Amino acid sequence: MPKVKVPALRPIALASLIANVGLIVTGAAVRLTDSGLGCPTWPRCTDGSYTTTSAMGVHGVIEFGNRLLTFVLGAIALACLVVALLDRPRRRRQVRLSAAVLLGIPGQGVVGGITVLTHLNPWVVGLHFLLSMALIVAAYFLWRSTYEGDGTPIPLVAPPLRHLTALTVLASAAVIVLGVVVTGSGPHSGDNGAKRNGLDPASISQAHADAVFLLIGLTIALWFALRAVGARTPARAARTLFVVEMAQGLIGFVQYFTHLPVALVAAHMLGSALVWTATLSVLWSIRERPAHPQPAVPEPAAVVQQPVPAS
Repeated sequence: MPKVKVPALRPIALASLIANVGLIVTGAAVRLTDSGLGCPTWPRCTDGSYTTTSAMGVHGVIEFGNRLLTFVLGAIALACLVVALLDRPRRRRQVRLSAAVLLGIPGQGVVGGITVLTHLNPWVVGLHFLLSMALIVAAYFLWRSTYEGDGTPIPLVAPPLRHLTALTVLASAAVIVLGVVVTGSGPHSGDNGAKRNGLDPASISQAHADAVFLLIGLTIALWFALRAVGARTPARAARTLFVVEMAQGLIGFVQYFTHLPVALVAAHMLGSALVWTATLSVLWSIRERPAHPQPAVPEPAAVVQQPVPAS
Protein backbone atom coordinates (compact mmCIF):
# COMPACT_ATOMS: atom_id res chain seq x y z
CA MET A 1 0.00 0.00 0.00
CA PRO A 2 1.51 3.37 -1.00
CA LYS A 3 2.29 5.78 1.82
CA VAL A 4 0.13 8.88 2.18
CA LYS A 5 2.22 12.02 1.69
CA VAL A 6 2.21 14.21 4.81
CA PRO A 7 1.78 17.92 3.96
CA ALA A 8 4.97 19.86 4.64
CA LEU A 9 3.04 22.35 6.76
CA ARG A 10 1.63 19.78 9.19
CA PRO A 11 4.65 19.16 11.48
CA ILE A 12 5.58 22.86 11.52
CA ALA A 13 2.01 23.85 12.40
CA LEU A 14 2.00 21.27 15.20
CA ALA A 15 5.29 22.70 16.48
CA SER A 16 3.69 26.16 16.48
CA LEU A 17 0.74 24.87 18.53
CA ILE A 18 3.03 23.16 21.05
CA ALA A 19 5.24 26.23 21.32
CA ASN A 20 2.26 28.49 22.04
CA VAL A 21 1.13 26.11 24.79
CA GLY A 22 4.72 26.13 26.05
CA LEU A 23 4.65 29.92 26.27
CA ILE A 24 1.88 29.62 28.86
CA VAL A 25 4.07 27.29 30.91
CA THR A 26 7.11 29.58 30.77
CA GLY A 27 4.88 32.54 31.59
CA ALA A 28 3.71 30.62 34.64
CA ALA A 29 7.33 30.04 35.63
CA VAL A 30 7.98 33.79 35.44
CA ARG A 31 5.00 34.60 37.63
CA LEU A 32 5.41 31.79 40.14
CA THR A 33 9.10 32.56 40.78
CA ASP A 34 8.41 36.27 41.29
CA SER A 35 10.45 37.03 38.18
CA GLY A 36 7.88 39.24 36.48
CA LEU A 37 10.12 42.28 36.89
CA GLY A 38 13.37 40.35 36.49
CA CYS A 39 13.84 42.63 33.50
CA PRO A 40 12.37 45.83 34.96
CA THR A 41 11.86 47.64 31.67
CA TRP A 42 10.93 46.97 28.04
CA PRO A 43 12.00 46.52 25.26
CA ARG A 44 15.39 46.49 26.99
CA CYS A 45 16.01 44.25 29.95
CA THR A 46 17.66 47.12 31.84
CA ASP A 47 18.13 50.77 30.99
CA GLY A 48 21.57 50.00 29.60
CA SER A 49 21.20 46.48 28.17
CA TYR A 50 18.85 44.50 25.96
CA THR A 51 19.96 41.29 27.69
CA THR A 52 19.96 40.23 31.29
CA THR A 53 22.99 41.05 33.41
CA SER A 54 24.60 39.31 36.35
CA ALA A 55 23.17 42.00 38.63
CA MET A 56 19.64 40.85 37.73
CA GLY A 57 20.30 37.38 39.16
CA VAL A 58 18.14 34.34 38.50
CA HIS A 59 14.96 36.42 38.12
CA GLY A 60 16.50 38.27 35.21
CA VAL A 61 17.49 34.99 33.57
CA ILE A 62 13.97 33.58 33.89
CA GLU A 63 12.25 36.71 32.57
CA PHE A 64 14.74 37.18 29.74
CA GLY A 65 14.42 33.49 28.82
CA ASN A 66 10.68 33.93 28.49
CA ARG A 67 11.26 36.92 26.21
CA LEU A 68 13.61 34.87 24.04
CA LEU A 69 10.91 32.23 23.58
CA THR A 70 8.91 34.85 21.70
CA PHE A 71 11.59 34.82 18.99
CA VAL A 72 11.37 31.02 18.79
CA LEU A 73 7.61 31.26 18.31
CA GLY A 74 8.13 33.94 15.69
CA ALA A 75 10.61 31.80 13.77
CA ILE A 76 8.23 28.82 13.75
CA ALA A 77 5.29 31.02 12.70
CA LEU A 78 7.37 32.57 9.90
CA ALA A 79 8.29 29.08 8.71
CA CYS A 80 4.59 28.18 8.62
CA LEU A 81 3.81 31.25 6.51
CA VAL A 82 6.66 30.56 4.07
CA VAL A 83 5.61 26.93 3.62
CA ALA A 84 1.97 27.96 3.17
CA LEU A 85 2.99 30.50 0.51
CA LEU A 86 5.18 28.01 -1.34
CA ASP A 87 2.64 25.21 -1.26
CA ARG A 88 1.08 24.32 -4.58
CA PRO A 89 -1.76 24.64 -5.02
CA ARG A 90 -1.65 27.51 -2.55
CA ARG A 91 -4.35 27.32 0.12
CA ARG A 92 -5.42 30.82 1.05
CA ARG A 93 -6.98 29.71 4.33
CA GLN A 94 -3.65 28.32 5.49
CA VAL A 95 -1.87 31.50 4.43
CA ARG A 96 -4.35 33.60 6.41
CA LEU A 97 -4.07 31.41 9.51
CA SER A 98 -0.26 31.38 9.32
CA ALA A 99 -0.24 35.16 9.00
CA ALA A 100 -2.61 35.49 11.97
CA VAL A 101 -0.29 33.46 14.19
CA LEU A 102 2.76 35.38 12.99
CA LEU A 103 1.15 38.79 13.55
CA GLY A 104 -0.16 37.74 16.95
CA ILE A 105 3.31 37.01 18.30
CA PRO A 106 4.68 40.58 18.17
CA GLY A 107 1.30 41.67 19.52
CA GLN A 108 1.88 39.30 22.40
CA GLY A 109 5.32 40.82 22.91
CA VAL A 110 3.87 44.33 23.05
CA VAL A 111 1.28 43.30 25.64
CA GLY A 112 4.07 41.65 27.60
CA GLY A 113 6.00 44.90 27.48
CA ILE A 114 2.98 46.85 28.71
CA THR A 115 2.70 44.29 31.52
CA VAL A 116 6.22 45.15 32.65
CA LEU A 117 5.80 48.91 32.20
CA THR A 118 2.59 48.85 34.29
CA HIS A 119 4.44 46.91 37.01
CA LEU A 120 2.42 43.72 36.49
CA ASN A 121 -1.04 45.22 36.52
CA PRO A 122 -3.22 42.09 37.03
CA TRP A 123 -5.67 43.04 34.27
CA VAL A 124 -2.87 43.47 31.75
CA VAL A 125 -1.32 40.19 32.89
CA GLY A 126 -4.71 38.56 32.31
CA LEU A 127 -4.92 40.04 28.81
CA HIS A 128 -1.44 38.65 28.12
CA PHE A 129 -2.70 35.17 29.04
CA LEU A 130 -5.91 35.48 27.02
CA LEU A 131 -3.95 36.52 23.94
CA SER A 132 -1.99 33.28 24.29
CA MET A 133 -5.30 31.41 24.24
CA ALA A 134 -6.30 33.26 21.07
CA LEU A 135 -3.01 32.29 19.43
CA ILE A 136 -3.68 28.67 20.38
CA VAL A 137 -6.98 28.89 18.47
CA ALA A 138 -5.24 30.10 15.31
CA ALA A 139 -2.39 27.59 15.65
CA TYR A 140 -4.80 24.72 16.29
CA PHE A 141 -6.97 25.58 13.29
CA LEU A 142 -3.86 25.86 11.11
CA TRP A 143 -2.67 22.43 12.18
CA ARG A 144 -6.04 20.77 11.69
CA SER A 145 -6.44 22.40 8.28
CA THR A 146 -3.66 20.14 7.04
CA TYR A 147 -6.00 17.17 7.47
CA GLU A 148 -8.81 18.51 5.31
CA GLY A 149 -9.67 20.47 2.21
CA ASP A 150 -11.02 23.97 1.71
CA GLY A 151 -14.52 23.16 0.53
CA THR A 152 -17.69 24.30 2.23
CA PRO A 153 -17.93 22.79 5.76
CA ILE A 154 -20.42 19.94 6.02
CA PRO A 155 -22.10 19.47 9.44
CA LEU A 156 -21.88 15.95 10.81
CA VAL A 157 -24.53 16.38 13.51
CA ALA A 158 -28.00 17.94 13.72
CA PRO A 159 -28.50 21.61 14.68
CA PRO A 160 -29.41 20.90 18.35
CA LEU A 161 -26.08 19.15 18.86
CA ARG A 162 -24.24 21.96 17.12
CA HIS A 163 -25.93 24.41 19.46
CA LEU A 164 -24.97 22.29 22.47
CA THR A 165 -21.38 22.23 21.22
CA ALA A 166 -21.40 26.03 20.91
CA LEU A 167 -22.65 26.35 24.49
CA THR A 168 -19.87 24.04 25.66
CA VAL A 169 -17.27 26.18 23.89
CA LEU A 170 -18.70 29.34 25.46
CA ALA A 171 -18.66 27.72 28.90
CA SER A 172 -15.05 26.68 28.40
CA ALA A 173 -14.12 30.25 27.45
CA ALA A 174 -15.97 31.58 30.51
CA VAL A 175 -14.04 29.20 32.77
CA ILE A 176 -10.76 30.48 31.35
CA VAL A 177 -11.72 34.14 31.75
CA LEU A 178 -12.89 33.63 35.32
CA GLY A 179 -9.71 31.68 36.04
CA VAL A 180 -7.72 34.71 34.90
CA VAL A 181 -9.69 36.91 37.31
CA VAL A 182 -9.06 34.41 40.12
CA THR A 183 -5.35 34.54 39.36
CA GLY A 184 -5.41 38.33 39.53
CA SER A 185 -6.85 38.17 43.04
CA GLY A 186 -4.46 35.52 44.35
CA PRO A 187 -1.01 35.64 45.93
CA HIS A 188 1.14 34.74 42.90
CA SER A 189 1.51 38.19 41.36
CA GLY A 190 4.87 37.75 39.64
CA ASP A 191 6.59 40.17 42.01
CA ASN A 192 6.34 40.81 45.71
CA GLY A 193 5.30 44.42 45.18
CA ALA A 194 2.77 43.91 42.41
CA LYS A 195 -0.83 44.96 43.02
CA ARG A 196 -3.80 42.59 42.99
CA ASN A 197 -7.18 43.28 41.36
CA GLY A 198 -8.87 43.85 44.73
CA LEU A 199 -11.59 41.21 44.30
CA ASP A 200 -12.37 38.75 47.05
CA PRO A 201 -10.47 35.53 46.21
CA ALA A 202 -13.07 33.27 47.83
CA SER A 203 -16.01 34.82 45.98
CA ILE A 204 -14.39 34.85 42.55
CA SER A 205 -13.07 31.32 43.10
CA GLN A 206 -16.63 30.19 43.80
CA ALA A 207 -17.83 31.81 40.55
CA HIS A 208 -15.01 30.05 38.72
CA ALA A 209 -15.98 26.72 40.31
CA ASP A 210 -19.62 27.22 39.33
CA ALA A 211 -18.58 27.79 35.72
CA VAL A 212 -16.47 24.63 35.86
CA PHE A 213 -19.46 22.58 37.04
CA LEU A 214 -21.54 24.04 34.20
CA LEU A 215 -18.85 23.13 31.69
CA ILE A 216 -18.60 19.58 33.00
CA GLY A 217 -22.39 19.18 32.87
CA LEU A 218 -22.54 20.43 29.28
CA THR A 219 -19.66 18.16 28.30
CA ILE A 220 -21.34 15.08 29.76
CA ALA A 221 -24.63 15.95 28.05
CA LEU A 222 -22.82 16.48 24.74
CA TRP A 223 -20.88 13.24 25.08
CA PHE A 224 -23.96 11.11 25.70
CA ALA A 225 -25.98 12.89 23.02
CA LEU A 226 -23.28 12.31 20.43
CA ARG A 227 -23.05 8.66 21.41
CA ALA A 228 -26.82 8.30 21.15
CA VAL A 229 -26.83 9.46 17.52
CA GLY A 230 -23.81 7.36 16.59
CA ALA A 231 -21.43 10.29 15.96
CA ARG A 232 -18.33 8.34 16.94
CA THR A 233 -15.56 10.82 16.23
CA PRO A 234 -17.28 13.79 17.93
CA ALA A 235 -18.22 11.54 20.86
CA ARG A 236 -14.58 10.53 21.31
CA ALA A 237 -13.56 14.19 21.25
CA ALA A 238 -16.19 15.00 23.91
CA ARG A 239 -15.00 12.09 26.04
CA THR A 240 -11.41 13.32 25.83
CA LEU A 241 -12.54 16.79 26.87
CA PHE A 242 -14.35 15.32 29.87
CA VAL A 243 -11.23 13.40 30.97
CA VAL A 244 -9.06 16.51 30.67
CA GLU A 245 -11.65 18.52 32.62
CA MET A 246 -11.66 15.95 35.42
CA ALA A 247 -7.87 16.07 35.71
CA GLN A 248 -7.88 19.86 35.62
CA GLY A 249 -10.67 20.06 38.18
CA LEU A 250 -8.80 17.74 40.54
CA ILE A 251 -5.69 19.89 40.31
CA GLY A 252 -7.77 23.02 40.85
CA PHE A 253 -9.45 21.76 44.02
CA VAL A 254 -6.22 20.37 45.49
CA GLN A 255 -4.32 23.60 44.83
CA TYR A 256 -7.10 25.66 46.41
CA PHE A 257 -7.28 23.63 49.61
CA THR A 258 -3.47 23.36 49.89
CA HIS A 259 -3.06 27.15 49.63
CA LEU A 260 -1.80 27.33 46.03
CA PRO A 261 1.56 25.52 45.98
CA VAL A 262 3.70 26.65 43.05
CA ALA A 263 3.94 23.25 41.34
CA LEU A 264 0.17 22.72 41.30
CA VAL A 265 -0.50 26.26 40.07
CA ALA A 266 1.90 25.67 37.17
CA ALA A 267 0.18 22.35 36.37
CA HIS A 268 -3.21 24.09 36.51
CA MET A 269 -2.09 26.73 34.00
CA LEU A 270 -0.87 24.03 31.64
CA GLY A 271 -4.18 22.24 32.20
CA SER A 272 -6.12 25.33 31.17
CA ALA A 273 -4.37 25.30 27.79
CA LEU A 274 -5.10 21.58 27.42
CA VAL A 275 -8.79 22.05 28.30
CA TRP A 276 -9.05 24.80 25.70
CA THR A 277 -7.31 22.68 23.07
CA ALA A 278 -9.61 19.73 23.82
CA THR A 279 -12.59 22.09 23.53
CA LEU A 280 -11.40 23.19 20.09
CA SER A 281 -11.09 19.53 19.12
CA VAL A 282 -14.77 18.97 19.92
CA LEU A 283 -15.75 22.02 17.90
CA TRP A 284 -13.66 20.82 14.97
CA SER A 285 -15.02 17.29 15.06
CA ILE A 286 -18.68 18.12 14.39
CA ARG A 287 -18.05 19.05 10.77
CA GLU A 288 -15.86 18.01 7.89
CA ARG A 289 -14.39 20.05 5.09
CA PRO A 290 -13.83 18.29 1.77
CA ALA A 291 -11.56 19.48 -0.99
CA HIS A 292 -12.96 21.86 -3.56
CA PRO A 293 -14.95 19.90 -6.16
CA GLN A 294 -13.04 19.52 -9.37
CA PRO A 295 -14.64 21.04 -12.48
CA ALA A 296 -16.30 18.44 -14.62
CA VAL A 297 -14.48 17.57 -17.81
CA PRO A 298 -16.91 17.88 -20.73
CA GLU A 299 -17.59 14.70 -22.57
CA PRO A 300 -16.45 14.70 -26.20
CA ALA A 301 -19.27 15.50 -28.56
CA ALA A 302 -20.89 12.42 -30.06
CA VAL A 303 -20.29 11.95 -33.73
CA VAL A 304 -23.60 11.75 -35.51
CA GLN A 305 -23.51 9.36 -38.39
CA GLN A 306 -25.15 10.88 -41.41
CA PRO A 307 -27.21 8.41 -43.36
CA VAL A 308 -25.55 7.38 -46.58
CA PRO A 309 -27.91 7.96 -49.51
CA ALA A 310 -28.75 4.85 -51.44
CA SER A 311 -27.08 4.65 -54.79
